[in-house]
Amino acid sequence: MHFWNRGSIRIVLESMEEIRIPNDATYSPVALTDLITAAPLASRVLLGATLPGRVVSAAALGLYAGSAVKDWMHRRDVDWIDFEDQFGSDVKRLDPMPDEERRDEIERLASRLAREFTAERRPREELAEQVNHHLTEYIASMTGQRVVTSSEVRDFTLAKLLFPFAMGVCDIVSGDVAIFKDTGILEAHVITHEFAHRKGYWKELHAQALSYLTLVHSGDPLLVQAGLAERLHRQLKVVSKHDHDAYHDLVEGLKMRDELTEQFHTLRPAPSTYESSVSTVMKTMYDQRMKLTGQNGLSDYDEGFTNFLWTFSRAIGVGRDPGQAAI
Repeated sequence: MHFWNRGSIRIVLESMEEIRIPNDATYSPVALTDLITAAPLASRVLLGATLPGRVVSAAALGLYAGSAVKDWMHRRDVDWIDFEDQFGSDVKRLDPMPDEERRDEIERLASRLAREFTAERRPREELAEQVNHHLTEYIASMTGQRVVTSSEVRDFTLAKLLFPFAMGVCDIVSGDVAIFKDTGILEAHVITHEFAHRKGYWKELHAQALSYLTLVHSGDPLLVQAGLAERLHRQLKVVSKHDHDAYHDLVEGLKMRDELTEQFHTLRPAPSTYESSVSTVMKTMYDQRMKLTGQNGLSDYDEGFTNFLWTFSRAIGVGRDPGQAAI
């Protein structure tokens, strides 16, 4: 019976409507936004004149706009997930998770990660293809549509200079995704989070939830590990109240295997002077921007995300099985 159910689900997915978002901008050798903003300055420095740079910038702007319009036209037919209907939880429907429950969850997450630890690493290009497939299928299982998007990932855009605290970014307009550094155990989660934005889920809480649930139910040990590690990482940040030293003390107190302990310490390095000064300003601005767009602010990445799973785990009469939020 178990195998019949899996087979029937596969047949249903294969017969679903498929919507392809072109994401033309993601295939450009250089991020189009970088060309738009930097070409005039580079032309002035290298050639002593801004006109050539302005020509390049204008051409890049045309390509960028054209790509965005094509993507928008295809997205008009997308059926979006109703998060409250499916999970009993959403940006404005979050039950606060008690501190004692958070601490208990931290212990259980650390224990499971230790039991199931894998040191496997995969090339980013291969990993991107795999998580994109799983994300597409997970969303399709709720909407009845397979929304196919690009699996391209950059390792640099100028946004890195503005958001030195970020692991990755997605340009919501063009779908361009960049991952700025080796994100270690969280690599699969970071990519999946940005790909959720590329598919049109621009709210950070939605991207966090979709990424986590996609990975932990993928059946792939490396992807499952990334999802669980992100959940633990966010709980540690909430319980430590984002204090740098308190976070590292919590990590040490878990007595995990050395490989995991090192990974979690690496996730909270001491910021450089530049990163510290720029991050303070940009985090405040980004927090306000999130609130202006109907989100709760930067807390959606960690407190909101963990509250989402807590609310979902206790939901009744929803589309998805609340057991999906279990550890």
